[in-house]
Formats: sequence, structure tokens, C-alpha cells
Amino acid sequence: MGADPESRFEEIYGSSYGPLLGYALRRCPDPEDAADVVAETFMVAWRRIEEVPRGGEAKLWLFGVARKVLANQRRGERRHEQRTTALRAELAASPLVAEPPAEDLSQVGRVFRTLSDDDRELLSLVAWELLDPGQIAKTLGISRNAARVRLYRARKRFARGLAAAGIDAVHAVVIEGSAP
Repeated sequence: MGADPESRFEEIYGSSYGPLLGYALRRCPDPEDAADVVAETFMVAWRRIEEVPRGGEAKLWLFGVARKVLANQRRGERRHEQRTTALRAELAASPLVAEPPAEDLSQVGRVFRTLSDDDRELLSLVAWELLDPGQIAKTLGISRNAARVRLYRARKRFARGLAAAGIDAVHAVVIEGSAP
């Protein structure tokens, strides 16, 4: 029946790679997309090596597969764009995303905004997501002890910021079950 599947694939790959890449490059907006099309096409050829025609027909078969891969890629891009547009519209209407003007922030909110991104993330994971130090550790990919230490330090910095703003930290924010 001929060469083994691996040898046959190598032969098809060697004779068709250049023409197939040119085909994809002329149809894709950037070279990375063309490379993806070529890789996907040869993956189909590998999986279906017994269906690939012999001789010069193999290249034509690969062009047909590449054409379908391109069509799938374009459909996927359109779906992605539609979902992205819908998500943007949803987020634009969400009160959770809208950022209040600085003058509308409470004094506590203004102090919170002065903290580092890391401190705000830790305190937000506790206050808004209701995570405990063990859960925070898993979320951040750190040890439970490291999460507890970082959380303790973030709370201390927040308390110092509140005190500097003349806010009694004990009465400003009460987070149930969030002690280190």
C-alpha cells in the first residue's frame, strides 16, 4: 500500500509546506494567523493521513482543508467580536464598573485609593469577595502564611492612612471574620 503514515506525512509536508504557507499568508491579515492556519491544516492532514490523496492531489486537498480552516477562523473572529461588543455594552451599563468622580468618594474611599494596587487587591478580596486568607493564598498562588502576613500589613497601612485622614479606623470599616 506504500509508505508508512509517518513517512507519507513527511513527504506531504515537505512538498506542500511552502505553497500552503503562501496560500495562508495571502489570505491572513498577519503572519501569526497564517502560521496557525498552516499548523491546523497539517494537524488535520496528520489525523486523516489515510484520506489524503496521493501525488499532486495532496496539495489541492490541503488547500481545501486550509480554506475551511480559514473560514472557521473568520467565523470564530466574528463570534469573538460580537461577544466582545455585547460584553462592552453590558459593562458600560453596569454600576459596578462605573467609576465615581473623585469628589463623590467618601473619605474612606479616598484613603483606599492611595494604597498600592497589591494592598487594594488584598483588602478587596477580603471585603468584596469575602475570601479568607487560605482562599486568598490559592487565588494569588502564595502560601497561606504569606497571605496572612501581606493582609496584616495591608490592613496596617490602611489603618495608618485612615488615621492620617482623621478617621477612626475601628468604626470606619468592620469586616466580619477577617482577622489575620
